[in-house]
Amino acid sequence: MQPEFLDRVSDEHCVSLIGMAGAGKSTLATLLARRLGWACLDTDRLIEATRGRSLATLLQELGPDGFLHLEEDVVSDLSVKRCVVATGGSVVYCPKAMARLKQSGPVVYLAIDLPTFLTRVGDVRKRAFVIPPGQSLAQVHAARQPLYEAAADLTVVSCGVTPETCVENILRGINR
Repeated sequence: MQPEFLDRVSDEHCVSLIGMAGAGKSTLATLLARRLGWACLDTDRLIEATRGRSLATLLQELGPDGFLHLEEDVVSDLSVKRCVVATGGSVVYCPKAMARLKQSGPVVYLAIDLPTFLTRVGDVRKRAFVIPPGQSLAQVHAARQPLYEAAADLTVVSCGVTPETCVENILRGINR
């Protein structure tokens, strides 16, 4: 049974994309926004713009807890409509941010399997990737999946399909 929210997506809402690094959030947000005639906002780029530094630098300077606090502050302060929001993969650790996204409209989890994730994520030292102490990438992937699923109004598999097919699946899911 799909959430009632998905039946009433309108110009007063946003669609937010969550998922692991490499799931295609930024790419699909751009394509989906174009299809809807809406704006596109990448919260990672917004964080970089507000702080004037790369995410990797911010993670190094602030540490994982400080970085998550910054991400939560920026995302929970969003006040946009008619927008597709691509989030950072760690936003799922930020309760206030997730509540704000849910309030704004449907949250779509872009699911990818572990081999796709490992191939696409590359060297995590070159990106801002929050890894809890003592966890491997595979363990982070496994730990985040249920968090994404619980937060999402809709889950769409984004590996093994073209970006265009994925956008069609999102559009079908949100009844637009």
